[in-house]
Amino acid sequence: MKTLRLYPSNINRPYIDEITSTIDNGGCIIFPTDSLYALGCDCLDNRAIERLCKAKSINPAKHLLSIVCSDISQASGYAHIDNKAFSILRKYLPGPFTFILPASSSLPKAFRGRRTVGIRVPDNAIAREIANSLDRPLMATSIATDGLEAGDIEEPMSIASRYEGTADIMADGGAGECIPSTIVDLTDSNNPVILRQGKGIFEE
Repeated sequence: MKTLRLYPSNINRPYIDEITSTIDNGGCIIFPTDSLYALGCDCLDNRAIERLCKAKSINPAKHLLSIVCSDISQASGYAHIDNKAFSILRKYLPGPFTFILPASSSLPKAFRGRRTVGIRVPDNAIAREIANSLDRPLMATSIATDGLEAGDIEEPMSIASRYEGTADIMADGGAGECIPSTIVDLTDSNNPVILRQGKGIFEE
């Protein structure tokens, strides 16, 4: 696995181009967010999604699938966002939240039969710039933390070692977090429901 060291305050454009080229060609990457590091691939590439789901033992028919977006505008192409939901997203994003929203028909067959999609806009410039340069979201799932000490969860090289042979590139953004995102169900935007309390504090 190739490792590219990136800095949120001064993002290396050739590295971002290499990462997006890898994704365009069906590759999987590891990248930083504002919570746990994540595995990601092209959200429109069914074969790459299958590879990523297999790496995490995810059944896409039964598990929530999430996408990492550059901003709310990009997210709106893949989820139905009503006025109330938009107001909530504007308040909390970018941030360590996964908002569950009704999925749009633009998502590929891996999402078919599912009426919802998780939306992430992390407060991490590297993650957002990858999605922006790709011009579409990343299908993403947090790294598996079972059996790992907190230091290994946060350490890019430990993560890369665990996913050698699964991911093609590690976008090393420095030490990560060991707390996942907070998941909020916004399918009824007038009655948000916290499904998992994580790093983000949600108050409505």
